[in-house]
Amino acid sequence: MKRNILFTVFALLIVFSMALSACAPAAEAPAGKALVGISMPTKTSTRWISDGESMVKVFTEMGYDTDLQFADDDIPNQLAQIEHRVTKGAKVLVIAAIDGSTLSDVWKKAKEAGVLVIAYDRLIVNTENVDYYATFDNFGVGVIMGSQIEEGLDLKNQAGPFNIELFGGSPDDTNAFYFYDGAMSVLQPYIDSGKLVVQSGQMGMDKVGTLRWDGTVAQKRMEDLLSAYYTDKRVDAVLSPYDGLSIGIISALKSVGYGSADQPMPVIGGQDAEVASVKAMIAGEQKYTVFKDTRELAKQTAAMVDAAIKGTEVPVNNTETYDNGVKVVPSYLLTPFSVDVTNYEKYLVESGYYTADQLK
Repeated sequence: MKRNILFTVFALLIVFSMALSACAPAAEAPAGKALVGISMPTKTSTRWISDGESMVKVFTEMGYDTDLQFADDDIPNQLAQIEHRVTKGAKVLVIAAIDGSTLSDVWKKAKEAGVLVIAYDRLIVNTENVDYYATFDNFGVGVIMGSQIEEGLDLKNQAGPFNIELFGGSPDDTNAFYFYDGAMSVLQPYIDSGKLVVQSGQMGMDKVGTLRWDGTVAQKRMEDLLSAYYTDKRVDAVLSPYDGLSIGIISALKSVGYGSADQPMPVIGGQDAEVASVKAMIAGEQKYTVFKDTRELAKQTAAMVDAAIKGTEVPVNNTETYDNGVKVVPSYLLTPFSVDVTNYEKYLVESGYYTADQLK
């Protein structure tokens, strides 16, 4: 009898314990299972495709779920994509904004939902609801561009004068201003001294900006500059902040005879080391580009996200530069590199960024 009572009590304890387990809240999913929403601005630049793929690879290797989308340079489309990620339960948004000033409402909704917001290579402005910024040293990118022209024309040693025309990036992208200002920090003293001459007189981002970084717009503007100011003069250098613009500029120059033995190409740079521009460098049409290893930026972004999710110290190396109009956004700046025909194999092929066949 005692045995039966003990057995019954033991059985009841097991059932009671199971019931408590069933009622207890489920343990939290591992941090690594958080959903990371990734929004890139466009697929028209191979650079953004590479960024997106690199981030998916790195986040997946770390155990995160990812949702990558491209916004086709359409602001309402990017807004809808971001709102959908918030509704879907994303814990993190990594956003390369088409226009960092137009999405303030969605950042407020994201913050209210407890979503971590990382601005990726383009600063999100006019909001307090952005947590971190992962990018390259964008002013430094501009300094490289200016220094490339200084080197290409040998401005330190040659008397000049040399004719130059200036192109800027998209005015709705904060990076475009850093690129321009960085380049002009090198070039402006030569303009002031008369060693560099802007025949068109077009200077400042309000005059030289290229909306949406559109290469066809840059090509048309270069054609107009050549017909208006260079019928009896030579353009010796062109400041171009992006390879996609450089290709358009080169097309305009070639259409009026540049690139021949009698009329060599001006010194033209660029940015992002896109395949078409690397090939143009090898062909002697584009002199330089700026290489920003997006694989490293993806790794750094993932490290920042992982630290924030786990509540550990988020790695940043700049807390002064990137004021978005409401706050200074804690940032991590990576190093860009100047690339030309003498070192492209080291930076682009030996590093595995491209294969040699891709550049043939």
